[in-house]
Amino acid sequence: MRGADLKRLLLCTDLDRTLLPNGIEPESPGARACFDRVARRHDVALAYVSGRSRALVEQAMAEFDLPRPQFVISDVGSTIYRIDPAAWQRWEAWDGSIGADWQGLSCGDLRRLLGALPGLNPQEEVKQNRHKLSYYADPEVDADALLDGMRTRLEADGIKANLVWSMEMPGRRGLLDILPSSAGKLQAIRFLMLRSGFGLRNTLFAGDSGNDLDVMLSEIPSVLVANADAPTKEQAAKAQNDALYVATGGYLGMNGNYSAGIIEGIAHFWPEIDAWLRGPGREG
Repeated sequence: MRGADLKRLLLCTDLDRTLLPNGIEPESPGARACFDRVARRHDVALAYVSGRSRALVEQAMAEFDLPRPQFVISDVGSTIYRIDPAAWQRWEAWDGSIGADWQGLSCGDLRRLLGALPGLNPQEEVKQNRHKLSYYADPEVDADALLDGMRTRLEADGIKANLVWSMEMPGRRGLLDILPSSAGKLQAIRFLMLRSGFGLRNTLFAGDSGNDLDVMLSEIPSVLVANADAPTKEQAAKAQNDALYVATGGYLGMNGNYSAGIIEGIAHFWPEIDAWLRGPGREG
């Protein structure tokens, strides 16, 4: 992509309840405008990393007036787009690298193979994609037993799958995404870093929930926003990962929720942007 080699910093962020203030906690006034200034700096490449489909990412961008990114990792890391001013370009090399895990099957093929599943209901068609099969789970379901049974069933059919479990907020029903085993947010970010020349010192990820944990517990510098759900905070604390920063609020008078937490993490990992944010000059 033209100009990608001019970017020094790769800023990756989840959308719902991370950048988007669509949780129950309050958003700091001015926080999103501050994020927008950082994202528009000449040395920052912005990537949205979401469980949403392309259509729903575009919907969020329009609804919340988000800056246009250079990359979108959608469908829980099973699809990658490179974005220029004129078009979204699907990164077919990524599709090719993960497709073999499902033996060339598509989402629809896999759903037919699995058939009806007790306690699970397919999500809406807009939330399915070529390499992402998604279900809603009953609130009372035993998640560990469900995932163990699902792995056994898929392995018996020769399907290598990555099962991503999270809880919907505030409805509290379970969300299950079935991806190729080599797909996921972490693997997609690593692919993006490798193909675009970004290293650990100039990459940052922000998230809030269980389907972000694979990245936040990895070697990639990450920030957990202050409004993250309690189970995710507990797992992050147990991991004691030096590459993970947990936002607490207070930076520039903001509360650490949503984009305020992202900004707090940026300031923690990238001192040059911290100095820029605190100083009188705001030009990137």
